[in-house]
Amino acid sequence: MANPLLKFNLRHIQLDTESMNLQFQADIDFEQFDLFADVFIQSIDCRLIEKHWGADRHQWLINFEGCYISLNYEFYGDCCWLSVEQASDMETLRFLSGLIQNAIVEPLAETSPPDAESANE
Repeated sequence: MANPLLKFNLRHIQLDTESMNLQFQADIDFEQFDLFADVFIQSIDCRLIEKHWGADRHQWLINFEGCYISLNYEFYGDCCWLSVEQASDMETLRFLSGLIQNAIVEPLAETSPPDAESANE
């Protein structure tokens, strides 16, 4: 069975360890964010906790195996991201990035701050 996220054309996925988020773009209609988010949450086997939205942003709190994650979408930047509050939850974002790999167009990129040794070379 095909990944239902394929119809949203996920792309430009990037795991940012410093900001503790997993960013991506997708074909999302702001006014129909629920259509995307419901499929997304189901595809990565999460549970919806609560929804918040404003004039230009959606933010849903979801739970994946005890880890609380924010699913965010910002209209003007046309970007979507998952974020966590605790560094210990980054491993969960890494795992979730693997679950959506079949739905992205471009490969995963990971950014992290340069370590002290590399900066001194």
